[in-house]
Amino acid sequence: MSDALPTQHTPLNRTRLIAPGPVEVAPDVLAQLAQPQMHHRAQAGIDKLMEARAQLTQLLGDPYDAVITTSSGTGAFEGALLSTTPAGARVVNAQAGKFSERWGEMAQRFGYDTALVARPWGEVLDPQEVADATRGAHTLLITHSETSTGALHDLEAIARAAKAQNPDLIIIADGITSYGVAELRPAAWGVDVLVSGSQKGTATPPGLGFVLFSPEVQARMIRSPGNAFYLDMTRELAGQKAGSTPQTPAINLIYALSTALDRLLSVPHEVLWAEQRRKTDALIAAGTALGAPAWAPRTSPAVAVLTPPAGITGRQVAAQLAEMGQRALPGQAPHEDTVFRVSTMGYADRYDALAIAGILEDAFAALGVPFERGVAVNAAWQALQG
Repeated sequence: MSDALPTQHTPLNRTRLIAPGPVEVAPDVLAQLAQPQMHHRAQAGIDKLMEARAQLTQLLGDPYDAVITTSSGTGAFEGALLSTTPAGARVVNAQAGKFSERWGEMAQRFGYDTALVARPWGEVLDPQEVADATRGAHTLLITHSETSTGALHDLEAIARAAKAQNPDLIIIADGITSYGVAELRPAAWGVDVLVSGSQKGTATPPGLGFVLFSPEVQARMIRSPGNAFYLDMTRELAGQKAGSTPQTPAINLIYALSTALDRLLSVPHEVLWAEQRRKTDALIAAGTALGAPAWAPRTSPAVAVLTPPAGITGRQVAAQLAEMGQRALPGQAPHEDTVFRVSTMGYADRYDALAIAGILEDAFAALGVPFERGVAVNAAWQALQG
């Protein structure tokens, strides 16, 4: 068994965010927040809003119109739902984890006729089962990358099957940890609305939500939805197309977002997606080498959700990492002990994946797990060569 981590070295460690959001942010992005206060109605503020919206569309790769909300991704999703789905309409929620369950709870809270298609946490959704449930429905709520389980649901197959069953269906997809991270082709797949947030793949501090609307769905949006005022996306979209916002936006964060997007847009989408995949594959390979394999059978490139070896829990691993200055996460309730979660979303590269592999070795050594030193780092390096 390897020696435990020398505790006297811990104060010298660099504190890292290795959780699946919020994520590490680049220095030049943070520097945008240190500017003298800008005004959102000044021409420079209007220009930056329009630039950031165009960058969000470019990152998606399809001609969808972006709305930037001063909210979390949950707020953006709420606005998308209320602004596309009439009161009392039939809504199908496909769920297999904490965050996909949230959208069903939201639909029920707003009084929609809500049908649930559920699979156990850690499993992936069956496209035909979801499609069959959408007969006669107005809207499907679906999560692409489930951050609580590490599963990447087959959004392409689900959306295609659902639209074949119900061509008029509106599909709202939670892309909060897949946008800018995983392959995403909403126009080709039949996804009408994509929702995300700033603190994940776009590597910006928390506080912004994004809603990207297809040209087709915009014609079906609800004018003055009864349950929405601040989150009236019909009004918000019209305003932002004209370079304005009905409410005061978090303009400082929009400047930061634009700078962060420059980095992501510096390479083709396929290169970005492949590198994100390799980084997470490296974390999964490192965990597997230490006896902590991935929980989900079809893994997301956003987060490695790993099942710890017998005798230790996800909370113990996360706590040990925290003692070392490394902020990871255990599982979401009720699976806090079942798994732990690490990620290289945000301002991180392949060498950070190697560092996390070494950090996991130190954490597992401190927890008394027997292994051969270097096995996780070597496994991560091999995955990065793929």
